[in-house]
Amino acid sequence: MSAAGEAALALARQRRQQYLEELEAAVLRAHTGEHDWFYAGRRLYRGASRVALRAPHLKLAEDCLSLADYRAVSDALALRQRFSDDRLHQRLRPEEPEPRLIYDWLEQCRVEALLDGPAPGMARNLKARFERWSLDYHHAQLTESALGLLLFCVIQISRSRLMAAPMLEEFEDLLEATRANIVPALGHALAGLRRERHDQQGFQRHARDITDWIGAQLEGYEPQGEREDEAKDPRRALALLLDSEDELDDEVPLAATGQSRTLADGAHRYRAFTTAYDSEREADSLVRQAQLEEYRARLDERLHAQKVNVRRLARQFRRHLSVADRDGWQDGEESGVIDGRRLSQIVSSPQERRVFRRERYRPVSDAQVTLLIDCSGSMKAHGESIAMLVELLTRALDMAGVDSEVLGFTTAAWNGGRAQRDWLKAGRPAAPGRLNEARHLIFKDAQQPWRRARKRFAALLKADLYKEGIDGEAVEWACQRLMAADVNRRLLVVISDGSPSDSATNLANDRHYLDNHLRSVVATFGGGNGRRPGPIDIIGLGVGLDLSPYYARHRVIALDQTLDNALLDEVVELMLSRRRY
Repeated sequence: MSAAGEAALALARQRRQQYLEELEAAVLRAHTGEHDWFYAGRRLYRGASRVALRAPHLKLAEDCLSLADYRAVSDALALRQRFSDDRLHQRLRPEEPEPRLIYDWLEQCRVEALLDGPAPGMARNLKARFERWSLDYHHAQLTESALGLLLFCVIQISRSRLMAAPMLEEFEDLLEATRANIVPALGHALAGLRRERHDQQGFQRHARDITDWIGAQLEGYEPQGEREDEAKDPRRALALLLDSEDELDDEVPLAATGQSRTLADGAHRYRAFTTAYDSEREADSLVRQAQLEEYRARLDERLHAQKVNVRRLARQFRRHLSVADRDGWQDGEESGVIDGRRLSQIVSSPQERRVFRRERYRPVSDAQVTLLIDCSGSMKAHGESIAMLVELLTRALDMAGVDSEVLGFTTAAWNGGRAQRDWLKAGRPAAPGRLNEARHLIFKDAQQPWRRARKRFAALLKADLYKEGIDGEAVEWACQRLMAADVNRRLLVVISDGSPSDSATNLANDRHYLDNHLRSVVATFGGGNGRRPGPIDIIGLGVGLDLSPYYARHRVIALDQTLDNALLDEVVELMLSRRRY
């Protein structure tokens, strides 16, 4: 297969996987009635917390594209959410890793055994998923070691007892001898699993008896002889198949969010204590011209070294963001509409066929793109890279004939400034709302061509431009500007590396006041999360941060020393892909 074919296949698999993840999250939202389930970076989240898949049969392979498997996982997690008390589960959870894995798995089996009512589809999904995992474990030769066979036998027997169903016929002979040795030691505990399945606390005692026995068998275990290959160590295999919340240190951090009590008490009405000091500024007005030219020269030097194919990006934008507009007629065609002016040619030259004409069309942009840059303090370190990214995107959009805006947001002061001083003078009234001087920046408006605006992008290199971030109001401002555009497709790309944050506002209200407002604004203009699609397609680009709590469509980007074609292709692909809710 050619490189282009392999790339197309990889893209198709990626889109299929994203579709299945979105479907699983939607099923969970439907099952639980809670709207904060979502996938990010191949990981499942509920709100800001990662969901640990504490059962080996629920951990899907990285390349899994099976609808049935994804449905089984969503059904299993819904049952866990409905029937299991995690605080109670943690009370007797073992400290040792292997017994802890078995203990977690037994609790998952318990909730699956509680499936009641007319739900044959769920039961079928769960049964098929466990059987596929069992066969995969066996075919991976993990049952060839004594320990692997022991663990596998305990799992199969426990589930068979809980479900009151026979194990797969394929395993009957394999497990016969091991089962004969296990049952005398664990007979009472195994019987108790089924008997106490409706009582989580009572079930835990029997589960703990089983895991304690497993722990005793594991003491001093070392793979022997030909089993010294750690890849075949069943304990390692089980650990790799599980998803543990204890091993998340190397993952991309997730933007923090929660529920704002202040907003809830105020009927979810967001307010600003005062807007008297708010401002909207041209970005270059905040930088001395000599300094701006110095920054611009530095950017030009960096951009020259990037070697990004801007023309190819422009072709992508033109292909996806343009519509065909009638542009007169094309004469002298061999088919189409008869051109009366050329009929005399048929008399003089009966073989002449070019007496037709066709309507001529040209691509015309039917979209507007806004890039909104977070200019809070933490973004200062990325200023140069952000400026280059913005310039490359706007240049490509300009070449494609697509209108674009580049906006930014920050505050005029640290710690509230004059707005907070007015609040102090007023006697510190409770729940004052936003308590700082909001500053919105214009780097490029929709009517400006790229060449005239590019000098302003250099303002992103000015360090004292960056203060605090009030994201919700900025997104609302950018959306309102977009709504004024006479186009059918509107795209807003928010570039940020953190959650909304303003120290004065957080202290006077609560720490989730601003991020709750951001979520509300995004839902209003962008839709999603059970809502109908909004008028604007809103995308979040997280600089080293997962922005999925705020933006349904998002991507984590790493701004290293170079901006290569791969990164730009990734960003453009996200911008041009259609929304699915």
